[in-house]
Amino acid sequence: MVALVIVLALLFDFTNGFHDTANAMATPIATGALKPRTAVLLAAILNFVGAFLSTEVAKTISGGLINEGEAGLVFGPELIFAGLVGAILWNLFTWLLGLPSSSSHALFGGLIGAAIVGASLNAGSLDFAIINGGVFVTKILIPAALAPVTAGLVAFIATKIAFAITRKRERDGFKRGQIFTSSLVSLAHGTNDAQKTMGVITLALIAANMQDAGTGPTILVIAACALAIAAGTYSGGWRIIKTLGKGITDVEPAQGFAAEAATTATILASSTVGFALSTTQVASGSVIGTGLGRKGASVRWKTAGRIAAGWLITIPAAAIVSGLAALLVSAGFWGVVAVTVAAAAAILGIFLYSRRNRVDHRSFHRPEPGVFVAPKQRRAKKPKRPPKPLQVKSKQQPKKSSKKKKSKKRSKS
Repeated sequence: MVALVIVLALLFDFTNGFHDTANAMATPIATGALKPRTAVLLAAILNFVGAFLSTEVAKTISGGLINEGEAGLVFGPELIFAGLVGAILWNLFTWLLGLPSSSSHALFGGLIGAAIVGASLNAGSLDFAIINGGVFVTKILIPAALAPVTAGLVAFIATKIAFAITRKRERDGFKRGQIFTSSLVSLAHGTNDAQKTMGVITLALIAANMQDAGTGPTILVIAACALAIAAGTYSGGWRIIKTLGKGITDVEPAQGFAAEAATTATILASSTVGFALSTTQVASGSVIGTGLGRKGASVRWKTAGRIAAGWLITIPAAAIVSGLAALLVSAGFWGVVAVTVAAAAAILGIFLYSRRNRVDHRSFHRPEPGVFVAPKQRRAKKPKRPPKPLQVKSKQQPKKSSKKKKSKKRSKS
């Protein structure tokens, strides 16, 4: 069962990779700073590297969110399996809709739903004691509320500064800066999101008494999770890239640079203190902030509202799916088989339905400067007209003479 949980956790890591590719590469693809395939390859490499840089977020999941020890024995590999099923299905469903929801919150919701159901079945009544409420509030809910607002505010200020200190003709240079800032976002994403799967696998090993409680992920777990998220990133979540790059606001290079810089700063700060925030929420907040920061730009609030609604329902929706899966898993071996078959059928159905309206790297093109937001151009000075040639008076003399002759004839008559 532990092996099945590890495989499913790596599958979630893969879906997390292509679900969150847009966080780093939506704006450079939208502005033409990077070609689509080049962008996802760069993001995959840096996600792999970033996974080795920190394990603070992994410890939040494996040693903080779910109470270990005597209470933690209730949350065995079967319930972790159920939690991962809910997280994966929610990830794929929102990917199908092109909705940049939070993979992190899908995972948290799945684990919480499965844990509550498992503890309640053992206690005979609804039991929330297995969830560490303090960690849930301080390291998940509060960052979820503050992170997009903080990133949006930083992006708003950065956009204002970028447009104030540069001229219109100089702003195409921000495309080079976007390559650097988008690379930082990918690196930061690896330090944050890859660790969540590390935490889940470590939690499964601890619950199965294969690893001591309170310890962090091993080097093999870190390497496996890094490979899985890098492979998922390279596959590209083109539907979500389209929504985040073009659906919220029209992005110019200066805006893309500001959004990526704000996203990077927020993610790295959260990873340092162990806040398991959603990079999707941070990136979306940054894009909205740049739309508000550029004069003349507009934010498509209908799309932003859909994204925000997805954020609100992600944790409870994943928890409900995982809770149902946990009820079936509690029946034993055949319950696990039933959940596996149902999940596989749902994944196949989502994939086949997505083929009806396919979105891939060919759906994007590299725009010429000013395609999304055409900059004002200076009017060219009109060339001076050459002086008019002098008129020859001799050509007009016959006409005058004819008039004089007519006047003489009239006077004689």
